[in-house]
Amino acid sequence: MPDPTTSATTASAPFPLPPEDHRRSPYTGWTRAHWEAAADALLDATTPYASPRHALIALPGARPSSSGPRSDGLEGFARTFLLAALRTAGSNGRASRDRLARYAEGLAAGTRNPTTERHLTSGNPDSWPGIAAVRQARVEAASIALGLRLTRPWLWDTLDDRVRARLADWLLPALTPSPVDNNWWLFGLTVGGFLRDAGIEPVRAQAAIDRALTRIEDWYLGDGWYSDGDNRAFDHYNAWALHFYPVLHAHLAADAPLLATHGHRLRAHLAHYTRLFDANGAPLPFGRSLTYRFAATAAPWLGALTGHTPLAPGATRRLASGTLRHFLDRGAVTGNGLLSLGWYGPYAPMLQTYSGPASPYWASKGFLGLLLPPGHPAWTATEEPLPAETKDTAEPLGPTGLLLHSTASDGLVRLHNHGSNAIHPAPDPYYARYAYSTRTGPTGEDAPDNHFALLIDGRPTTRGPATPHSRGTDWAASTHTPRTADGTELPGVQVLSATAVHGRTELRAHLVTGAPPGTPVRQTGWAAPANSRPINGPTPNGRTPNGPTARGLTVQLHPVHGYESTPRQTPTGSTLAAPDTHAAVLEGVTTSDPRGTLFVALASLTGEPAPAPVHTLATATVTGHTIHIAWQDGTTTRLPLNAHQRQAPGRSG
Repeated sequence: MPDPTTSATTASAPFPLPPEDHRRSPYTGWTRAHWEAAADALLDATTPYASPRHALIALPGARPSSSGPRSDGLEGFARTFLLAALRTAGSNGRASRDRLARYAEGLAAGTRNPTTERHLTSGNPDSWPGIAAVRQARVEAASIALGLRLTRPWLWDTLDDRVRARLADWLLPALTPSPVDNNWWLFGLTVGGFLRDAGIEPVRAQAAIDRALTRIEDWYLGDGWYSDGDNRAFDHYNAWALHFYPVLHAHLAADAPLLATHGHRLRAHLAHYTRLFDANGAPLPFGRSLTYRFAATAAPWLGALTGHTPLAPGATRRLASGTLRHFLDRGAVTGNGLLSLGWYGPYAPMLQTYSGPASPYWASKGFLGLLLPPGHPAWTATEEPLPAETKDTAEPLGPTGLLLHSTASDGLVRLHNHGSNAIHPAPDPYYARYAYSTRTGPTGEDAPDNHFALLIDGRPTTRGPATPHSRGTDWAASTHTPRTADGTELPGVQVLSATAVHGRTELRAHLVTGAPPGTPVRQTGWAAPANSRPINGPTPNGRTPNGPTARGLTVQLHPVHGYESTPRQTPTGSTLAAPDTHAAVLEGVTTSDPRGTLFVALASLTGEPAPAPVHTLATATVTGHTIHIAWQDGTTTRLPLNAHQRQAPGRSG
């Protein structure tokens, strides 16, 4: 596996690219020509897998999605069609003419006899599944409708009337209420936007648009953040769905009032979101559908396209090019030129049941920048550094319960989760961990990293849904009810958890109430590659021996209060960032104090060379259930923990 942790890499994209331009792009070397070449290569690699009349693109892979192979073939068509549409529209129709002709043939063939079949072994080998029969088809209808909207002069307007009528008939069921009560409402909005522009059922189309906008309004919680449904799921879907579809629709419709409202929200979101990208280009691996990879750059491009962004033009390109190159340089594309189901390469543990061989091509959204003309400042301005490179950051992210934590010395970004939960109640490593970073990945439930658990019959509890409790300028807290391995809540038990950060240092605190005295507890640290160096305490000279670690990461975990004195190491298996990892473990037991038992530790994950042991960077004093933290630079944080009452934010000074 290529080394994903460093900003410099000797790897290269798996297809020819133009010469790099380090005058205009001193950080990445990439220009618009590189994006065009990458789009063309990704499209060309899928061509051999098309059905006889190009309506389905059935990419190889032993793992079909839960919707079945025929739906997967439609997915291959729809998601690559969106990329071809962006490439065509971005060149004003001059590029991709041959490709567009193949997609035109596929549009005609796929809608000739829509089927309810999920398999490719019978019936018309080119027919699409109907939206009413296979609900995943609604998702793909949005990509097809958006592609048709973007390429209307070069494609839709040239189609035979009978083909247009069949396409409209196939798309119209997407205007009905969404069968999934989350970002799926926006697929109807996107189909409605195209049909309304084309003069097809404009009243129904407008109703679908209005219905979707009304529904997502219930989920907007302020500061640019939506929950993905009636829950507390905050992740990349904010950027590549909940902002993407309404803002792009308003832009394409030239709806100034709608764009003003949703563009303002996008700008607010980007003020947070763009800080979640590592200096090496990596987005944060947090939440679901991570195999979409550089779709994470869609929202920053959209901000530049509509003028609703806090980033300078050169910083937008720096972010987007850095992310695309990050994945292409690190094995995201297989030897046959296809995007794999994974992160750097294939990685099954991070996938969802709806993930099929063509699912990664939602990454096509990351090419939205091609809609900007070649002379736009986002393409011509000199690249500028990312937020993660300019200063250390400790910042709660609006109403989410997430705490952003980054360090300029190594460009590494961390996220501490005190309020975002999975869509489904079952534990999900990509939501349930207390901390995530751009250079590590969460481990599986058998050996969870960055986790605090009670041990019931020797087995660690899982983290129930996190409810935000309180926050300060550099800390956040949440509560949860632990669950046993079979999902049963522990009656009467509550854990109030808090994380305070400063520089690279983290203080992790957990107040356990309601557990029987003598209940064992366990705190794990960061899951680092097995050949990195864990530093768990003082070294003879106070520094990390032998300089920087083999993979450029150093992990540390140090007990402060409530734990036994010495951490131990435990294997934690594979992650999306490394095939073999380990983490430090601290253990302790609850006491008979009726107010609860407090456990406190210091932790660190850093790419700095020869970092000092973390216990030298902060001093924590525990008074009752209040923690007073004195950071190395003289600033302080007061961290109050009260399990029964929400606290006013503490202040740092």
